[in-house]
Amino acid sequence: MPLYRLSEGDSLDMQYTNMKRILLTGASGFVGGAVATQLLCLDAVSLVIAGRKPMPALLSPSIFVPISEIGATTDWAAALVDVDVVVHCAARVHVMSDKASNPLTEFRRVNVAGTLNLARQAMLAGVKRFIYISSIKVNGECTFSNQPYRADDDLAPLDPYGVSKMEAEQGLRLLVAETGMEVVIIRPTLVYGPGVKANFLNMMRWLYKGVPLPFGAIHNRRSLVALDNLVDLIVTCLDHPGAANQAFLVSDGEDLSTTELFRRMLIVLGKLAWLLPVPSRLLEAGAVILGKQALAQRLCGSLQGDITKTRSLLNWSPPVSVDEALRKTAKHFLEQQAK
Repeated sequence: MPLYRLSEGDSLDMQYTNMKRILLTGASGFVGGAVATQLLCLDAVSLVIAGRKPMPALLSPSIFVPISEIGATTDWAAALVDVDVVVHCAARVHVMSDKASNPLTEFRRVNVAGTLNLARQAMLAGVKRFIYISSIKVNGECTFSNQPYRADDDLAPLDPYGVSKMEAEQGLRLLVAETGMEVVIIRPTLVYGPGVKANFLNMMRWLYKGVPLPFGAIHNRRSLVALDNLVDLIVTCLDHPGAANQAFLVSDGEDLSTTELFRRMLIVLGKLAWLLPVPSRLLEAGAVILGKQALAQRLCGSLQGDITKTRSLLNWSPPVSVDEALRKTAKHFLEQQAK
């Protein structure tokens, strides 16, 4: 059933007839929290949030179902009652320095076994659509010669996180072949927005300090996706007929070099800093000496995603520009610095 907004002259009976019940996992995370906030603004949605602990700011008017652990034996029965769509954002996320003795085993426990267990129970509960938030890392770690990854390219993940996401996708596709439940796979590029953590936050901290940085001559191309744009695509995929059993890459539609990103972020932060024109090959050589090859790849390498399929099949375009999204991200960061 399509999403429905109550308008003047419509009855409450019409509203509830068109109500869609959605189960959201990962609502305590960066992406999941934003999805929850948006879904609660939709008149035609009844939201169920599954997680370890309730979040008062998100609960009303949603339903909370406690789920202590996501794995192969998790019981989702209480959370799946009368659910039409599952939006699965929860995952064991990629980290730069994983301390697990066997990272792939840990990623598979949550991202593969946990995802497929939820999907099988959703199928048996009569769920119509399962939306899985994957990652561009299933395509690979870098692109060359301005040849971006496409959603239907062969997958070639290189790290344990990407492998686990790929295996979950493969398992979901097998379920599609067995059942009538529709599966939608969304692969974000680097996600940023208000409250972003990790490397993007570290970048803003260094730029805010105004210290000279050696990133003034990096000519790579990287796709980013604003949190608002990712959430908008997820909401679009809740009931768009063209999304059924498809995989989509999502980005802002404007790829930036690291140097251009730093320059634009300096503007919205209202800061001045020297971006020294150090050649990227020297930065990469220094990173090898310091054992920071992965960080150098993120700063100097290219990673592009082609969203042509997303645009054409869903008639979707990113509603928020890069500059607008960077302004919102910087505004939140500056507000936190002032506290």
